[in-house]
Amino acid sequence: MSDLLGRLGMIDCKPLATPAAVTKAVTLSDELFDNPTQYRRVVGALQYLTITRPDLSYAVNRLCQFMHAPTVDHWSLVKRVLRYIKGTIHYGLRLTPSSSTTIHAFSDSDWAGCPIDRKSTSGFAVYLGSNLISWLSKKQRTIARSSTEAEYKALADVSAEVTWVVSLLRELGLHSGQPATLWCDNLGATYLCANPVFHARTKHVEIDYHFVRDKVASGDFVVNYVSTADQLADILTKPLPAPRFATLRDKLNVVLHQPLA
Repeated sequence: MSDLLGRLGMIDCKPLATPAAVTKAVTLSDELFDNPTQYRRVVGALQYLTITRPDLSYAVNRLCQFMHAPTVDHWSLVKRVLRYIKGTIHYGLRLTPSSSTTIHAFSDSDWAGCPIDRKSTSGFAVYLGSNLISWLSKKQRTIARSSTEAEYKALADVSAEVTWVVSLLRELGLHSGQPATLWCDNLGATYLCANPVFHARTKHVEIDYHFVRDKVASGDFVVNYVSTADQLADILTKPLPAPRFATLRDKLNVVLHQPLA
């Protein structure tokens, strides 16, 4: 982080409380950035940083969507992320011993959140006991026709990830045998997991439907509803106000590490 700030002459920049602004939408302006190679190099470095900084995942994923033709506005968004990094340079992902080996995951989606193509952004956070072990912020490939569909696509993504985590733990002989719990803040999506009736309005999500529902029917997963206020994956799908962002960042176990003397 220090090296990245130093290369861009931002060691003494003013820090910010969040990596993405709530009020400013990402638009495609006409003025292209004069050094696209620098943009790609910096965003590429930020991608590596998200390996231990899940709080940066949404902002960096958004920047990656403009690699082909970055504009001056996009470069200003990069500098905003760097100003946030300046203020959280001693933060990192905390891993602690946990008495529990149960898997629980939070899944969320920002329906039609992109103002350019109206595609939704999926996000999930997977915990093993009290430790965050996997997370994702990613734009969905297709346009969702309803918030339920967008949420269900995100639920299918986290289902695939949890299936892989369970498989890995079984190979290591560490799986508890208990079903994983998936938390979703959309009642329509949670009902769809258990409803054997396939309605015409959900026919276009049939593959995701069968994948998730088979996992629920076999007892591998339990899908529960969680209120939006308690949805930890919210930080991975949209820009948030500073107080809400800081609260969710703490719950992702991204905390201040005191530098060694």
